[in-house]
Amino acid sequence: MEKPTKFILCLCLCFFLPSVENISTKATNAFHVGVVLDLGTLVGKTARTSISMAIEDFYAKHSNCTTRLVVHTLDSNNDVVRASCIALDLLKNREVQTIIGPQKSSQAAFVSDLGNKSQVPIVTFSATSPSLSSTRTPYLVRTTVNDSCQVNSIASIIKAYGWRKVVPVYEDTDYGRGIMPYLMDALQGIDTRIPYHSIIPLSATNDEIMEELRKLRRMQTRVFIVHMTSPMASRLFPKAKVAGMMSEGYVWIMTDGLANVVDSLDPSIIDSMQGALGVKSYVPKSRELHDFTIRWKRRFHKDNPSDQLTEPGILGLWAYDAVWAVAMAAEKVGVANATFDKPQAGPNLTDLDAVGISMNGPKLLKAILESRFRGISGHFHLVDGQLQSSAFQIINVVGRGGREVGFWTPQYGLSKKLNQSISKECSTLMTDLCPVIWPGESTEIPKGWEMPVSGTKLRIGVPVRDGIGEFVKVERDAFTNMTTVSGYCIDVFEAAIQKLPYAMPYEYIPFGNSEGTAWTYNDLVYQVYLQKYDAVVGDVTIRFNRSLHVDFTLPYTESGVSMIVPVKQNIDNSAWTFLKPLTTDLWLGSFFFFIYTGFVVWVIEHRNNKEFRGPLSQQIGTVFYFSFSTLVFAHGEKVENNLSRLVIIIWVFVVLVLTSSYTANLASMLTVQQLQPAVTDVYELLKNGDYVGYSRGSFIEDVLKQLNFDKSKIRAYDSPEEYAQALLKGSKNGGVAAIVDEIPYITEFLAKHCPDYTMVGPIIKTAGFGFVSFTILILTISIISYI
Repeated sequence: MEKPTKFILCLCLCFFLPSVENISTKATNAFHVGVVLDLGTLVGKTARTSISMAIEDFYAKHSNCTTRLVVHTLDSNNDVVRASCIALDLLKNREVQTIIGPQKSSQAAFVSDLGNKSQVPIVTFSATSPSLSSTRTPYLVRTTVNDSCQVNSIASIIKAYGWRKVVPVYEDTDYGRGIMPYLMDALQGIDTRIPYHSIIPLSATNDEIMEELRKLRRMQTRVFIVHMTSPMASRLFPKAKVAGMMSEGYVWIMTDGLANVVDSLDPSIIDSMQGALGVKSYVPKSRELHDFTIRWKRRFHKDNPSDQLTEPGILGLWAYDAVWAVAMAAEKVGVANATFDKPQAGPNLTDLDAVGISMNGPKLLKAILESRFRGISGHFHLVDGQLQSSAFQIINVVGRGGREVGFWTPQYGLSKKLNQSISKECSTLMTDLCPVIWPGESTEIPKGWEMPVSGTKLRIGVPVRDGIGEFVKVERDAFTNMTTVSGYCIDVFEAAIQKLPYAMPYEYIPFGNSEGTAWTYNDLVYQVYLQKYDAVVGDVTIRFNRSLHVDFTLPYTESGVSMIVPVKQNIDNSAWTFLKPLTTDLWLGSFFFFIYTGFVVWVIEHRNNKEFRGPLSQQIGTVFYFSFSTLVFAHGEKVENNLSRLVIIIWVFVVLVLTSSYTANLASMLTVQQLQPAVTDVYELLKNGDYVGYSRGSFIEDVLKQLNFDKSKIRAYDSPEEYAQALLKGSKNGGVAAIVDEIPYITEFLAKHCPDYTMVGPIIKTAGFGFVSFTILILTISIISYI
């Protein structure tokens, strides 16, 4: 029995021996890969565990590979220069075929230059700065999402809640600054402004961070976009909480880099971030991801017993997929040409020159870029050397981590569920997001601005003009030196302020004086742009050139520019005025038809109707009386013949038309025609070379110049009384033929001088009077609804 058993064992050994020998041969084809990480950071530790597991999982699933990655992991110790030095060492002394890492964008910028020179792919899973370009550094491959991809999702959130101003808070690094141009463009596209950039250096002390937060707290804007790494954010948010800026009314929006690692932060840090929103790359759930997370957690705690981390995070998943992409490419390319073409040694040869050029690099780069597979983080597909994100998840920090409130996709915008059926266009409605718990555990949507906590009163500029006090009137008491402001514009402003649901302290500051100092309304508006005033209340017209620098509310007066001109004196006191509505021919014709109609009716009726009989004189009287009595439709003679009735009906209709025309013409002659303007068109003034007037300091001077009036023909006046005097003199006697002004001023003028002057126009259309603001949204948003 023993002999057959031994025979079978020998046969099995002979059968399996070639396979074992082949496996041993495949395992000897080492493919050297460098890994540059900041091993002292949580991200570095996470990536190291993910990379190790990725290699084990890949070769466990692909046991017949002819190559195997051999990893050389070095610590860059959170230093840009050190990252470059160890990358150079990996290329020169270990001749790695690719380098995975480094973590930071600043490090990747230097290391990618080494990769370009040596033609060695640099595969980074965490360098997200938009400043890193595959066009400039083609050997840089990013298995991560570019920071610029998320700016539209942030802009959609801001638009959904109607916030008009935001302040970005970012660290003073390449990572922090890289996103700003793209964020500014996205916010500009939704008409949202950035009044201030809060830049915090990495070297900032806690006191300096607190001082910067106090500066933000003194501003009106309450919406902040935080773009910084987790170490800096771990210092910022606790200080913000101490400063009272994580309370009701504030909005904090975290970008992808910070939102991705919220759940891994210290519980005390998460507690200080309660109510903040975040935008993070979406990772679809799968069975593989669930199993991997469980295994990763055990492995990480084994490698790092002192760190309490429950999941790898998106960066750990991207690092895992990056290793798979490199392993696939290595298997495809092989190690046949895994050498460097190095220059000959010489006295002037530097370490960088000594690296040489990788013979395998171009093929390996192409193979990595063409990698397609279903990874742990989702579909792995590189476009222009970087990973493409199809969706962003919007989270709300509540409790011990981030709570999902919605999603954003380029196709459909905001939505509560990612895969819900959507037939509408790209959404920017807050109703498409789940309810948010804001800072201070508030469920009320923040307005996005508040009055500064310093209690400083708003500086409201008001124009000082002599003679026109109906709109704005500024009076100063010589004894008490107190200034009193009144007028229609002030009444509208104060009525709107009283309807606001909060107190808004303000003070009026006069602009200009009554001593004759020249100024214009453009000068007044520009003071707001210079931030000498917070707003302007007065008779300020909304103009395009002014709106380039400041904001206006909706207009609260009638718009347009017209002319004030004298009326012609066409009064006729003649006793025969009542005859003028009809011409002589019409009078004679009417008289003839009166007689003719009476005669026709007499001819038809006198044979059968006794009222048309009698002596000749009586019959002639009847004809005349019957004809003229039809003027008042009161003829007393009864007609019996139908032909007579037909004649009378036609004649009565003619009389109705005739009397109506006479009455209308007579009324016009006695009223309207006596009030005809002396000038009917602005071009008549140009043709006659007449002088025209305008209100000193207004934009009307520019309007007149645009209408081709010579500057010498334009005269400025300060009050309605001066208007009347200039019009009374006339153009030929040192006055003007017309005054060109805005309709509100003309209406006020005509209320006092109606019999002698009239309005002609409008010449051009304007937007009317509006309030001006620049540094606050209160006047441009809140007051709009009350005007």
